[in-house]
Amino acid sequence: MPSELSKIWLSSPHMGGQEEEFVAKAFQENWIAPLGPNVNGFEADLEDYLGNTKNIAVLSTGTAAIHLALVQLGVREGDEVICQSFTFCGSANPIMYQGATPVFVDSEASTWNLCPRALETAILDRISKGKTPKAIIPVHLYGMPYLVEEVAAVAKKYDIPIIEDAAESLGSTFKSQNCGTFGEFAALSFNGNKIITTSGGGALVCPSKPAKDKIVFYSTQARDNAPHYQHSEIGFNYRMSNISAGIGRGQMLVLDEHVALRREMHKFYKEIFKDIEGIEVFTEPSEDYFSNHWLSAILVDPGKTRGIDREQMRLHLETFNIESRPLWKPMHLQPVFANMPYYGGKVAEHLFENGLCLPSGSNLSDEDRERIKAAILELFKN
Repeated sequence: MPSELSKIWLSSPHMGGQEEEFVAKAFQENWIAPLGPNVNGFEADLEDYLGNTKNIAVLSTGTAAIHLALVQLGVREGDEVICQSFTFCGSANPIMYQGATPVFVDSEASTWNLCPRALETAILDRISKGKTPKAIIPVHLYGMPYLVEEVAAVAKKYDIPIIEDAAESLGSTFKSQNCGTFGEFAALSFNGNKIITTSGGGALVCPSKPAKDKIVFYSTQARDNAPHYQHSEIGFNYRMSNISAGIGRGQMLVLDEHVALRREMHKFYKEIFKDIEGIEVFTEPSEDYFSNHWLSAILVDPGKTRGIDREQMRLHLETFNIESRPLWKPMHLQPVFANMPYYGGKVAEHLFENGLCLPSGSNLSDEDRERIKAAILELFKN
């Protein structure tokens, strides 16, 4: 019974052990104020990890990062921004914060991310209506890089900047280049369930030092350079705290290890499902793609599994106290976005209806894996 078994979570925080040292030092030196050495150090660690080609501002959330990228790009009320529909709401909500309109675009089947053909169709139609989109937000969903070159070609053709949603893809690469370095801006997330965590937190990857400085300005209430509190622009309270950044510095020491362990979980599921007809494990389309496999996900075809569908599988795992979750419900199907433009077919809808995320944490034990395996095999034994 579930009450008798410990919970196996989808993706729980995994501490490396050295996080406390950075936090303890902040307490010892009384750097409890919002800013401090850990903030600067965490930003430097991230910049180094991404190849020292970008400047990074650490913030309160990944959603805040996308919001400030929109602010920096001048998105205002009445503007339109193209957003991948198959994603978490944090990709789309900031567009609404600015009073702009999200224009949702379908996915393609190989990476489950933004479809370049539907993207161009959307751009041309919005231009014909007198509304050239101000930005494009593609997502590296579940750690899988989107079709980077194809999306970039469309964006360049119409001179529209890309805000790369890399919230789930720290440690992933396309052609050996880090996700988070392809767009004009890129958002990272350090939420509790991500590949590394600061409890809550995010970062904006910026193209230059002046761009980062402007983001820091906006994220600290847009305070002018004066001895008193003076404000000429609207700002936000979005800066990451020194304590949270200390956790992040400790997590950076185990990032590559966490990526390797998540990728091992993906291999674990590939092995389990290799002889089960009707189950497709989401994997890289070619050797150009390296996914951190933040979450391992599957597609279930009830026509080939003798009627077992995604929801039946989810409920079965629940009886073993194993958490699983349907794939993201597309934004264009969400009640709050019901009246927003949408371009594409049914790829995202199909993924939502048939897809399931499975436990993927880097801290899962051998016992956890044995229980997961036993539960899956019991469901499909006949």
